Amino acid sequence: MTAQPVLLFDGDCGFCGTAVGLARRAVRPRAEIVPWQSADLAALGVTEERADREVLWIGRAGGPVHGGARAVAELLMSGRRRWRWLGLLLRTPPVGWVARGVYRIVADNRRRLPGGTALCALPARDRDTRTAP
Repeated sequence: MTAQPVLLFDGDCGFCGTAVGLARRAVRPRAEIVPWQSADLAALGVTEERADREVLWIGRAGGPVHGGARAVAELLMSGRRRWRWLGLLLRTPPVGWVARGVYRIVADNRRRLPGGTALCALPARDRDTRTAP
């Protein structure tokens, strides 16, 4: 397993890539941030289907796997002090319940958001990112 937590995101999604870039610069999480397409999912204990559906936070050394809004909360908690309160808030009911709903709406509509493409809407098994010769 890993010495530090891992955040898996959809490397084929422009919106997701932009969001991760922003998090790297602003939050500076203490985690390895990896597109799920280039990760050893079996070693991390997650399936391709789950990784394709939501951002995932895998705790260090076989720790718990959190997805969606909870993964975002964990990312915030691992970053600079000024972001930790927001991570804690996202983990606390009823804000956490709302965050889960908002996350699902964003994830389901990421192709319509800035940086998103039609490719974002397809399941990984249906994506063909090769360019024609």
